[in-house]
Amino acid sequence: MSGTSIIILCAILVYMCLLIGVGIYNSKKNSTSEDFYLGGRRMGALVVAMSAEASDMSSWLLMGLPGVAYLTGIADAFWTAAGLAVGTYLNWLFTSRRLRRYSEKIDAITVPNFFAKRFHDEKNIITAISAVIIVVFFIPYVASGFAACGKLFNSLFGLDYMTGVILFAIIIVIYTIMGGFTSVATNDLIQSIVMSIALISIVTFGVSSAGGFGAVMDNAKSLPGYFSLSAIHDAVAGTAVPYSALSAVSLFAWGIGYFGMPHILVRFMAIEDENKLVLSRRVASIWVTIAMGVAIFIGVVGLGVVKAGNMAPLEDSERVIIALTDILSQNGFLAAVLGGVILAGILAATMSTADSQMLVAASGVSENIVQDFFGKKLTEKQSLMVARGTILAIAAIGLFLAKDPNSSVFGIVSFAWAGMGAAFAGVMICALFWKRTTLQGALAGMVSGGAMVFIWKYGVRPMGGILDIYELLPAFLVSLAMIVIVSLATKAPSQEIIDEFESVNVVKK
Repeated sequence: MSGTSIIILCAILVYMCLLIGVGIYNSKKNSTSEDFYLGGRRMGALVVAMSAEASDMSSWLLMGLPGVAYLTGIADAFWTAAGLAVGTYLNWLFTSRRLRRYSEKIDAITVPNFFAKRFHDEKNIITAISAVIIVVFFIPYVASGFAACGKLFNSLFGLDYMTGVILFAIIIVIYTIMGGFTSVATNDLIQSIVMSIALISIVTFGVSSAGGFGAVMDNAKSLPGYFSLSAIHDAVAGTAVPYSALSAVSLFAWGIGYFGMPHILVRFMAIEDENKLVLSRRVASIWVTIAMGVAIFIGVVGLGVVKAGNMAPLEDSERVIIALTDILSQNGFLAAVLGGVILAGILAATMSTADSQMLVAASGVSENIVQDFFGKKLTEKQSLMVARGTILAIAAIGLFLAKDPNSSVFGIVSFAWAGMGAAFAGVMICALFWKRTTLQGALAGMVSGGAMVFIWKYGVRPMGGILDIYELLPAFLVSLAMIVIVSLATKAPSQEIIDEFESVNVVKK
């Protein structure tokens, strides 16, 4: 291993030790389930904002999004990012405050728990179904994060891919099990800062290596369809491929998913004061918009560096930041340290999502399936043991699914995002804003939305043509329709449920 590689590795190890240290520091703060899953509802505005967005961005921010822009131009990446930016803002604006108050009033500490108590589901059927859906779709999401870590270490140090995957799975599991939500949220704040440093550093270096901003823009403009929002660039044929409005709309629909993401929604439930959510919304919306814009531009810059002859063409476009960092780190000790920070940023993006999702899935098994559905009464200590065991099991399955180093981070994340969004977004929106929603309607929407993601992805979308659209949009529309139809066809909610709904209907100033 070269001296530069050793410096980079040391910088990354220092970062890993910091994360584990946070887990150890917070390990004694988890005496109850509410502490472990929600940090005792004591989280501050900045921590909630940044942990929500860091847990959302995952490895696709620093690998998937720049990779798409590098390969085909800005259209796919732009419409996806635009949808996510709008979805982020609207979710904070309409969902956060109401969910915070509603969940506290009915004493709900997880999203499945919220659904059960919102609809007074005494049999906890919706709880169990919600928890199963979370586990099914979050496991491949976690696996994509492990895969990103494996790719990183294989590219940089020649380390065996699976060895890298296992190493970082162990680190994530350690601090998540020890510190619970407080540890995860604090680490996510740290990781968002590291991600920001990584984005700014690499785009600055990349522009310089490409010969300046003008050279980057001139190169992009010279490629047919590359800078268009209505076409994509075909690098093989060197031509522009028309991009339909329907394709743009389907990618913009990524934003719908925010309303159904348990690892993001739980942040709203955890803040200490609902009035602080205004500041959280502003911070989160600004940061995520800038971060995605810079990530897309890095893909454009990477192509410019290739054009300038300072970087070899990439076989795997998702490694564009890794390749740029490798070049940067060859410029002395400080550059190598900075390279380590940038690569830690990729790990941060990955780990901030994986830890949150494992924690949410653990709460689904321990609280919602074992205790609520099966009626097994556990002590606080037993509940935490089950949760920690679930985290270990999810990590093990994620390791198995991550064994293919050629899997696409962007592809895996997009499918998992669609599944969660389709199953929960419509139900959450109706649960918070439509008092006529019934338990049967919620169940119908949840099951039909989740099922339609599979049906559309593997049965309908391959037909091509106008049917070749992102599965989240049709699945969400089906879910929403089923909620409305079944709710209107079944008995109206009891007066107790209506009164409960009305009591949190007016947002406090």
